[in-house]
Amino acid sequence: MAHRIITQIVVTGSRVLGRALTEAYKQAQASSNYARAQAKINPNGTSSSRGGVLGSSGMTLDEACKVLNVKPPSGAQTNVEEVMERFKKLFDANDPQKGGSFYLQSKVLRARERIEAEIRPAMEKAAQEAEVKEGFKPKLYKDR
Repeated sequence: MAHRIITQIVVTGSRVLGRALTEAYKQAQASSNYARAQAKINPNGTSSSRGGVLGSSGMTLDEACKVLNVKPPSGAQTNVEEVMERFKKLFDANDPQKGGSFYLQSKVLRARERIEAEIRPAMEKAAQEAEVKEGFKPKLYKDR
């Protein structure tokens, strides 16, 4: 009699666990498909117009600006010196060796990386335009 009850419990538990694993797999597959579709729409993973798009750091642009207490870049224009100044101040203030929080320090680092990822394409474009403006001047080295 006891073996019959134990068998029923095992079979019922296996069914429940099997259904749960199946549903989890379906959710993971749907999430993967959604992420793949979003990557096709926006290959860089950044967008200043929405402000809520997650980069590789997993932080939104708005959250990054709040962490560093800077204005969001408008049209990829921002004061890089101000961002770096705030970053250095907050990063040093949260140093675990000085009694700070490693979690907060990593948040500050991710915030700086997120803002840099947002403005990097505009900075590269400006550098290319400056190079084109001054003309191509290759560096020449004399052989000995």
